[in-house]
Amino acid sequence: MAKPPPGRVVNQIRLLRFLAGEMTQAELGDRIGLTRQTVAAIEAGKYSPTLEAAFRIAQVFGKPLDEVFQWEG
Repeated sequence: MAKPPPGRVVNQIRLLRFLAGEMTQAELGDRIGLTRQTVAAIEAGKYSPTLEAAFRIAQVFGKPLDEVFQWEG
């Protein structure tokens, strides 16, 4: 079976935090049940969130999932 082409998950978390009154990574983490370090890693694209975490993040900002996370292939 052929291997899928490489790609990555990108996100708009930094922009959305800024637009939400400059919410900190720690504040976002508290609202979704993750540590600041985990939020920072997701935001930097070093770590892909679980599906549950991705939905929680989108819910905090009142955005559909695909406005917060995109697949760049």
